[in-house]
Amino acid sequence: MRTVRTFAAAVVLVAGLAACGNGDEAQAEAGAGSGTVTIGAQAKGVAKPTELKVEQQQRIADLVPEAIKEDGKLTIGLGALPTGFPPLAFVGDDDKTITGAEPDLGRLVAAVLGLTPEFNNDTWDNLFVGIDSGKNEVGFSNITDTEQRKEKYDFASYRQDNLGFAVKAGNTWNFDKDYTKLAGLKVAVGAGTNQEKILVAWQEKLKGEGKTLDIRYFADTPSTFKAIVSGQLDAYFGPNPGIAFQISQTQGTPDAVRNAGVYSGAGETLQGLIAATTKKDNGLVKALAEAINHLIETGVYQQWLAAYNLDTEAVQTSQVNPPGLPKSNK
Repeated sequence: MRTVRTFAAAVVLVAGLAACGNGDEAQAEAGAGSGTVTIGAQAKGVAKPTELKVEQQQRIADLVPEAIKEDGKLTIGLGALPTGFPPLAFVGDDDKTITGAEPDLGRLVAAVLGLTPEFNNDTWDNLFVGIDSGKNEVGFSNITDTEQRKEKYDFASYRQDNLGFAVKAGNTWNFDKDYTKLAGLKVAVGAGTNQEKILVAWQEKLKGEGKTLDIRYFADTPSTFKAIVSGQLDAYFGPNPGIAFQISQTQGTPDAVRNAGVYSGAGETLQGLIAATTKKDNGLVKALAEAINHLIETGVYQQWLAAYNLDTEAVQTSQVNPPGLPKSNK
């Protein structure tokens, strides 16, 4: 499950980025029904600005409850304060545009619905307060689908919730979802994280098989990636979006890394899912899922993922309230 701690791992990668606007401010955008949406705008090189053709789909727009669409806006909550979490959500290089994979998907979905996206950026906790109060009609903010959250919210899935392995570009090793491939390697992980628990469990399994896995810890993420490219480490096991960000920042340089495989943040038996999140029974979730499926069917979804190096988190279809992390999941 993604937690604030998981977000922090990505934030470490981008110390010095300007903070997003405060939670009392909303950023509205013109262009609903214009037929084009620009993703990657003002994205500080994290994604190349790309104009995508997205027409309003009346059949899907008609699924939006009247109470939500009457003002012509889709209010989208983000939990990116105080520092943002590239490549998912952060403030742009103009110091005002909210950019990243999450708000860009919100823009694309709003275009399908014929609505103007309006962003309310806040802290993680206040994101959910905004959904509860109706201030945010939907949250696009790397929110994991869980059974506990389903008691208060409806979900329309749009990304796999994955951890990933980063290795130096040119290293041919791949994880292939097989923990035995880790035997004999030196792998870094963040202390106290979900991924550490998973890695330690694999270490114990390998030990029982007479094999070793050397787990290493570093003070910060930049030091970890420096150790990878210098050969001190074989791999880093961490949040997949953070690895995607590092790939975008180092591509074509001596510090380049690549993704050597992903693993569900929910563990071996369940694929975790990231989902658009609405107040339970507010009637919007079906329209959101249909809009996302339209983006998948037209190829726009795949272009959006590729722009942020998130291809490894693609889903084949958006589901309404799919199985989520169980309440017993630790």
